[in-house]
Amino acid sequence: MNKKWFRIGMAGVLLLSLALRFWGLGRFNTFVFDEVYYAKFGNNYLTHTPFFDGHPPLGKYMIGLGIWISSHIPFWQDEVNGFTGSVMSPISYRWMNAFSGSFIPIIVAAIAYQISYRRSFALLTGLFTACDGIFLVESRYALINQYIIIFGLLGQWFLLLALAKQRQQRNFWLILSGIAFGASAATKWNGLCFLLGVYLIWILAWGIRWLQSFSLIGQENQPQLQQKFLSHLSLNKDGKKGSKKSFSLSSLTLFTSGLSGKRTYKIFPYKVGFSTTSKSGQVNLTPLQKLTQLNILHIIIYLSIIPFIAYSLIWIPHLLLDTRYGFIEVHREILLFHERLGGNSPKVHPYCAAWYKWPLMTRPMAYFYQTAQSTHEALPVMGPPLPSGTGKIIYDVHAMGNPFLWWFGLAALLFLLGMLVWQFVIPWVRQRRFFLPTMLCVDTWIALYLVINYAANLLPWVKVNRCVFIYHYMTAVVFAFLAIAWLVDQCLRSYRIELRALGVTITFMIVIAFVFWMPIYLGLPLSPFEYRPMRMWFNSWI
Repeated sequence: MNKKWFRIGMAGVLLLSLALRFWGLGRFNTFVFDEVYYAKFGNNYLTHTPFFDGHPPLGKYMIGLGIWISSHIPFWQDEVNGFTGSVMSPISYRWMNAFSGSFIPIIVAAIAYQISYRRSFALLTGLFTACDGIFLVESRYALINQYIIIFGLLGQWFLLLALAKQRQQRNFWLILSGIAFGASAATKWNGLCFLLGVYLIWILAWGIRWLQSFSLIGQENQPQLQQKFLSHLSLNKDGKKGSKKSFSLSSLTLFTSGLSGKRTYKIFPYKVGFSTTSKSGQVNLTPLQKLTQLNILHIIIYLSIIPFIAYSLIWIPHLLLDTRYGFIEVHREILLFHERLGGNSPKVHPYCAAWYKWPLMTRPMAYFYQTAQSTHEALPVMGPPLPSGTGKIIYDVHAMGNPFLWWFGLAALLFLLGMLVWQFVIPWVRQRRFFLPTMLCVDTWIALYLVINYAANLLPWVKVNRCVFIYHYMTAVVFAFLAIAWLVDQCLRSYRIELRALGVTITFMIVIAFVFWMPIYLGLPLSPFEYRPMRMWFNSWI
């Protein structure tokens, strides 16, 4: 894919995200789900009203900033309410989230490009992220979960950019990365899981480098081996040498070539390959292949001290407003608040869902549910819906992912995990010794990056005893989006027509599913049949 079409595609993804988030943004002139807290808290900063919340303040700052900006805009004020403590339009406390949330697909696509240098992979990642339901729902209302993802992903993207730079430029991006990680934690504490993923992949990179020192192939032979390998793989589809784009020998290519009986080129017992080569024939390593260029001093200064400083400074406006607690005391109160929330059981809250229910999306969550006799009837601002059987029109805003995107994403992660086991563990068991090549290929590093970050954002919830909900999975599922985009990209780049057809089929299924479930993401009117059984496939979804 050339640069021109890539830019057009990404612009289309951004316009789609903006349109879906702003269309009908003021549809419900009331509070939706936790807007009852966060919209009020955001306005409290403007009215100088002290308050306590069980989370750090950055998400509420963003909502308050949106309210302040909207107060200087003469439109958006057709329908107003006073639920926040001030008279304003619901768009006033929602538009900032809608605007910032529109850039999540772009940030995820930027990460995909930095870890692969493949535009097709990046574009697919952006498209799939834009086609998810829970990210759309969260960014259409005055909620704060999306800011964990925005700042956490920015931290990782800035880190990847730093690895691609040298000297002063690297330090600049590392500083931005540390600030972004601090901002993610300053939204909710689980934002630290993005930083945990960085620590784990960095430790693994150094562990791999240490193990590679025991390789039977000396480092002094590496340049000659790279050139020999690239001379075999720098072939275009016609089999001619001299193509400017080198062919990446991925694990999927090895697997499918083995099935078809085609010859593959091997130098090491394991997969080896490179993403791109320059015009001079030099290998251009991706940022993940440069992780060991970061030493322990970089980690301490840029990814430990700077995030802590950024996190602490973000607290200052809140502590000046609410002087009841100091910096240490407010953290103690937040911890006690979460401990008082009770066990993870439907008896505590009907939508409580343990961490192992999230990947299969067995318990999504209704943020808003109202019924009416017709589409012309005004919805009640507050109060219960009509009695069962009397409502002919259903308005439901469901915090539910795109089912096919989530399920395919989980399958792709399992595939990547299986690829890593096949590449490292199986040969270890068979040969009774562990061996690594002098360089792991790009796709191996992508697999390690996605699996580790997914686990870092999911597994800490195993030990959490309080009531948790499906939206806590958002920080992990974004890496499942990257995984399915990687797999589809590999299929579309394959020479086998069956795999290309599979990639096209998966893409269409994800997009069609998004369109099909869009009414419950946007709160559009549905008949009882259109709601259930057409879209609510399982009783646990309701």
